[in-house]
Amino acid sequence: MDIKSIRQSAFAMPVHNPAYPRPPFRFLNREYFIISYETDIDALRAVVPEPLKPENALVHYEFIRMPDSSGFGDYTESGQVISVRDMDGRLANYTHSMYLDDEGPIAGGREIWGFPKKLARPTLSVDGNDTLLGTLDYGTQRIATGTMGYKHRTLDIEAERAKLADTPNYLLKVIPHVDGTARICELVRFYLRDVTVLGAWSGPAALELHPHALAPIADLPVKRVVGARHVIANLTLDIGEVAFDYLAPVQAATRTTKKSNDDALELAL
Repeated sequence: MDIKSIRQSAFAMPVHNPAYPRPPFRFLNREYFIISYETDIDALRAVVPEPLKPENALVHYEFIRMPDSSGFGDYTESGQVISVRDMDGRLANYTHSMYLDDEGPIAGGREIWGFPKKLARPTLSVDGNDTLLGTLDYGTQRIATGTMGYKHRTLDIEAERAKLADTPNYLLKVIPHVDGTARICELVRFYLRDVTVLGAWSGPAALELHPHALAPIADLPVKRVVGARHVIANLTLDIGEVAFDYLAPVQAATRTTKKSNDDALELAL
């Protein structure tokens, strides 16, 4: 490959056979099971990156089935989303952790948007006849179990569509340099587009999280379950945008001043 062809065709790794196609990605019959719970507010402050701020003590624990995803195929995902206020004062979502069972969306999610994805074994199914069941295993260990009464109450379709389509979503994207330092450190914002909600329900719910050294979901402990939703939707995961570059202010300031890093950062902000 010559330099020109590399510049024109390079997209992702491996360069000759990328692990995923280019975005955006379309999801059909995407099934959400979301349990909202109260946790320790100090624990939230310790993991939510500035300039985002926790809106309250709520965490949304998600189990998601994606049976028909363009470019990614059929897979399942589980993780934690935190309610925050962004730098413009809008209510938003910050994705704190994600665990899934498919290489393509792990690689693509991390490399393109910065989704905090790790390999694990989540499931979402109906247990018996009357219970929606979500589980997450890391290795051989069961670390999350969520249950909800199956379709006890119907939710407003338009309200659920607005939650998915109108709420900005944030990710902390970090990609290292060859020397191990951060080459990219950005707050990424993205939206879900072309959202159609096919059904939405709620019911009584319970959530159990277990400590694990490499999958520390229990570091945001469950104090009280406040609600649960079961939503089925078609949607598009759109491309993202850089909302805040953690490296640029320091770099710009140090090029133009002789001050210390702390003074330069204060000047830049």
